[in-house]
Amino acid sequence: ALSDEDAELTVFAPTDEAFETLLDDADLELDDLLEDVDALTNILLYHIAEGLILAEDLEDGMEIEMFNGATSDITIDEDGLVRINDSAIVVTSDIEASNGIIHVIDRVITDPASE
Repeated sequence: ALSDEDAELTVFAPTDEAFETLLDDADLELDDLLEDVDALTNILLYHIAEGLILAEDLEDGMEIEMFNGATSDITIDEDGLVRINDSAIVVTSDIEASNGIIHVIDRVITDPASE
């Protein structure tokens, strides 16, 4: 998905610390996650959306369809803090990439339907 130079994508990219928290919370080692290709693929695809979604395009109550077919819910509080699925916070937005936009988030988001 990310290697298609003609695609326009939005990636909600977790920080390294976000992945460390995910592993700690799930009591997993990184190698365990890397070996579970299906789970890792689903996690990664749940962080990518088709099209360019800039920070100014995000609206409170918005649903975004992700590459794994599930949706993520956007909430924006009165201070302008953007959350995804009421957990991850957008800490840096609108980083331009060759085929899209990156928003850095502080948690790995998971599909609520798969929990």
